[in-house]
Amino acid sequence: MPSDRRLLIIEDEEGAARVLEKYFRQKGFTVEATANGEEGLTAFQVRVPDAVLLDYKLPGMDGEQVFLKMKSLQPLIPVIIMTAYGEIDRAVRLLKEGAFHYITKPFELDVLLHLVEEAAGKSSLARENIRLQEKLQGRYSFANFIYRSENMSETVNLAMRVADSEATVLIGGESGTGKEVLANIIHFASPRKNGPFVKVNLAALPATLIEAELFGHEKGAFTGAEKGRAGRFEEADGGTIFLDEVGDLPLETQIKLLRVIQEREIVRLGSNKPLAVDIRLISASHRDLAEEVRRGAFRGDLYFRINIITIPMPPLRQRQEDIPFLAEHFLKKFSDREKKPLRAIGRKAMNALLRYEFPGNVRELENIMERAVILARGEEIDEQDLPLFHTANDSAAKIASGTAPLPEKIRHFERELIRQALERNRFIGTKTAKELGISESTLRYKIESLGIKSS
Repeated sequence: MPSDRRLLIIEDEEGAARVLEKYFRQKGFTVEATANGEEGLTAFQVRVPDAVLLDYKLPGMDGEQVFLKMKSLQPLIPVIIMTAYGEIDRAVRLLKEGAFHYITKPFELDVLLHLVEEAAGKSSLARENIRLQEKLQGRYSFANFIYRSENMSETVNLAMRVADSEATVLIGGESGTGKEVLANIIHFASPRKNGPFVKVNLAALPATLIEAELFGHEKGAFTGAEKGRAGRFEEADGGTIFLDEVGDLPLETQIKLLRVIQEREIVRLGSNKPLAVDIRLISASHRDLAEEVRRGAFRGDLYFRINIITIPMPPLRQRQEDIPFLAEHFLKKFSDREKKPLRAIGRKAMNALLRYEFPGNVRELENIMERAVILARGEEIDEQDLPLFHTANDSAAKIASGTAPLPEKIRHFERELIRQALERNRFIGTKTAKELGISESTLRYKIESLGIKSS
């Protein structure tokens, strides 16, 4: 069976080249051996190897010239320099230029094997990373963003204009509207698309761990810190960091984030040495951060720094025309996964989806369609495959027909009245309470007891 690990050997001593070629073939490599730099470069370009064994002393082009040319052609391919003892200083110079390693002659073959396997593994990992990046760039593109509504069209157009810049972006919207998906798309449409995209959900982190997670720490910085660790800002260097639920950031950490934005540097816990970071910041929050600033729960100076560009993600109930297209997308996704020949969503099932308010937004629609695909017995999704709707739809039908009891009608009317007032006032509690003529505490109680998604 041919190996999928390719090794190129460039060695002018025929006997040594033959030994190396035979040895690495026995170890499972596909090997190509050439006797000079010119032939080696031709072979390197025809079939890019996973690793290169390059003798420093060659006729014609020397090893340094060959290496630098390879580096310009394929910078990710690891090159191991084989050198005589007296040429070590030159080999070290090539290490500084990006060579993977050097080994002095004579050497043990098992030592060389270890180096070559490590180099080939690194090359394979680099290729896999590139493949994943390309896949992600295809998946997270504006072309694949599903929408038909005018609301989403305005959001996407704004995001497209922002993507090519270095501007700090704040994405607002309810939970489940797709804020993280939009952040991915902005990153992969930006000049930083080949850099890392690091996501941090601040709401999921205990307050005591947030600083260590973001800024990293030195050994001994706190109990249990047995070794130093880079933080997420360092991981994002050269790319984008996405801080989800930035409104959950503790006040004492907000000042440190402000410094990162202003100075483009971080300080690890337990250190006083600043480290420069080249990052683009995208934040998201389901909270009204302007209201949080007024309440003193969020720093005003940080707020003005992170919302240079604000992109609102509308809730699904305000973009109903997108529901059929999203539902069809999820139908195909999950029917392909489950290998079920589902052709369509039935008319009654689609009407049920269109009547529903989706407090959990797109994420809830995706979960509902996944469940429906799993439960479906026929060739299309019908209303019986949407059990989550039965109670809500029965209640709505009773109210519409006038057969619901009076308390249920009053509860429904009150819920709709408060929800509409919240939407008019952009979910700002003080304004909504004033319009309704109730206190903020009463409004909060009503929101919770009536199950209204207010944020």
